[in-house]
Amino acid sequence: MRLPLLIIALMIVVEILTDSYIYCAIGKRIRKPRCWRMLHVTVSILFTAGLLCPFLLPVRSGSDAQLRFVMWTLYSFLSVYISKLIWILFDLIAKIPELAGWFRLRSVSIAGGVAAAAVFCIMWWGALFNRFSIDVKEVSVEIASLPAEFDGYRIVQLSDLHVGTFGNDTTFVSEIVTTVNDLKPDLIVFTGDIVNRRSSELSPFALTLSRLHAPDGVLSILGNHDYGDYSEWPDERAKENNMKLLKRLNMLMGWRLLLNETQFINKGNDSIAVIGVENIGDAPFPVYGSLKQAYPDLSDSVTKILLTHNPAHWSDSISGHKDVNIQLSLSGHTHAMQMTIGSFSPAKYRYKNWGGLYADETTSNQLYVNIGEGTVGLPARIGATPEITVITLKKP
Repeated sequence: MRLPLLIIALMIVVEILTDSYIYCAIGKRIRKPRCWRMLHVTVSILFTAGLLCPFLLPVRSGSDAQLRFVMWTLYSFLSVYISKLIWILFDLIAKIPELAGWFRLRSVSIAGGVAAAAVFCIMWWGALFNRFSIDVKEVSVEIASLPAEFDGYRIVQLSDLHVGTFGNDTTFVSEIVTTVNDLKPDLIVFTGDIVNRRSSELSPFALTLSRLHAPDGVLSILGNHDYGDYSEWPDERAKENNMKLLKRLNMLMGWRLLLNETQFINKGNDSIAVIGVENIGDAPFPVYGSLKQAYPDLSDSVTKILLTHNPAHWSDSISGHKDVNIQLSLSGHTHAMQMTIGSFSPAKYRYKNWGGLYADETTSNQLYVNIGEGTVGLPARIGATPEITVITLKKP
């Protein structure tokens, strides 16, 4: 499967309209514009050729290197043409006085150029630097039923590594491992999407991730990307072998992969239950998980922590359900759409709960959404820095 023709066609239309406007502006505003026009047309042609590559290259069946090439090509296009569109918007505003027979507001056009340059720089800062800037977030969660032995218990949550985006370069993942170990957690949990398309992406990182250490170990679950649904397979057996490889790599890393099952953690005479479900979420993501299978009696008094990849599961099946007593759920999946500006993220228009701590108004159930460490789709984080969450359990 390749990128939809409609998307490529739309991007080429945007490119032609944008560059035509700028071509005309060069002719009107620059003395001896011939050289500048030739340069502009040459760059535009190169971008058009670059846009054809994502359409011609297979996204699902192609190699990881091809996927990364497609990601960077599309991101380069967006960084240039979003910036150009911003300048055009300012320039159109600057031309409004001309409708009344006055002069164009040249200062507004210049301001548009500054804004366009700033957006371009921000986008590439997000791609080259910010997506590697680890943000350690400390969160305290009060649980009324928390056993006394677990008061002050520290859990580090990781999510959405998408290691395939890094190729064979383990530098950033190694930095994450070192940071986590230095935090000295009691337990480490990973809430899904360790790869992009295929389990083989994890192989170069298995040794590095095996260095993660906590007294109560590392517990992990699967996310929607971990099932091989984003890749094409010659037959069902090949897809099954892909999943077997992921399970084997988890075991080699020393991680306990929870597949609709529960791990009890004991301290003294007290215990808590960590429930891990396979992916449950909203369309178009397939449902693999079963909360009832993982923990049949959800209404009992045991303190329970649920690992569920998609926060939509909490919204649909836990929040507002008085017969479900799961005091804390941990999710990932949203990435905050890899963009935040202050406390705003466009993810709010897609996900009711996209990042941070949420409390249910009718029960004592709470949710924390980690915005992940990796990237997928676009190789950048504009704001939305890679998150390592330290969750400290507290008894009120």
